[in-house]
Amino acid sequence: MPTARPSRAGALLRRLFLALAAATLLPAAAHADWPERAIHMVVPFPPGSSPDLLARTIAEPLAQALGQPVVIDNKPGAGGNIGTRMVAKGAPDGYTLLYTINGPLVTAPTLYKKTLGYDPLKDLAPITLVATSPNVLTVPGNLPVDDVAGFVKLARDKNGALNYGSVGPGSSAHLAMEMFKNDARIDLAHIPYSGFPQVISAIIGGDVQAGFMVPAIAMPQVRSGKVKALAITSLQPSDALPGIPTMAAQGYPGFEAISWNAILAPAGTPAPIVERLNRELARIIDSEAVRKQLAQQYFTPAPSSPQALTERIQTEKARWDAVIGRLNLSLD
Repeated sequence: MPTARPSRAGALLRRLFLALAAATLLPAAAHADWPERAIHMVVPFPPGSSPDLLARTIAEPLAQALGQPVVIDNKPGAGGNIGTRMVAKGAPDGYTLLYTINGPLVTAPTLYKKTLGYDPLKDLAPITLVATSPNVLTVPGNLPVDDVAGFVKLARDKNGALNYGSVGPGSSAHLAMEMFKNDARIDLAHIPYSGFPQVISAIIGGDVQAGFMVPAIAMPQVRSGKVKALAITSLQPSDALPGIPTMAAQGYPGFEAISWNAILAPAGTPAPIVERLNRELARIIDSEAVRKQLAQQYFTPAPSSPQALTERIQTEKARWDAVIGRLNLSLD
């Protein structure tokens, strides 16, 4: 009996199936050898800054894990927006990464609506959260208050005569204090400075009476007795800052204004590369050596899934959009 020949339709279907199977396998095969050359990790802040130091802490073990150099490229400017924009517009091939803090991802899109040039949620592929750190509500050592309630009472008694310092309009220190002012119904005058060292000097000298400070700048002065730490801005107590109560525990439930670091890539970076980076980075961030380095900067390791990082960006953007809107603040 002669063998039946496949129909023309059957042959077409078979060729289509083989083509689809090949298209499915090609991406995995194409990325199997990644990385084949150096990876560039863009840090949109200057050398020696906290994000730069933490990025270098991560880069060395990541290079060992991937078998290729991880080169730190500092691209500072515009509060981190320049380097972030560069990565957002970069090639999605797995050879360009971004190590940044939350500002360029959370508040910049609202503060720079006309000039930002990127959308963090559309132009970047989240890989992982790295670490978090609360800010510290700091006052002069000789100010006659010892907790948040005492400061609020003093501010109301002074009726607008107290000042607070920040590192400029739209900074986390500025927005956190404005949120506190609104929640506590107090009036404080804002005095911007060029950096946290200048703010802490102003607090020590009594030129300003408060400021939300990064712990690395505040804590040496707290230990010296030159300033007081009234509260931290995480919802839960911090192992890195033991003994300092939260704002939430002192009558401001839900008050959160933390700093965090994250690693992202250009949108469209292949999923197998993002998945491998997430896996390697989670192991590195949780390693004893990296945890020790993070603790020295008062950061708590917090590796996450890409989706969890996306949700954090969305949640915090909604919170800070409300503050920025209330201030009618634009930096365009």
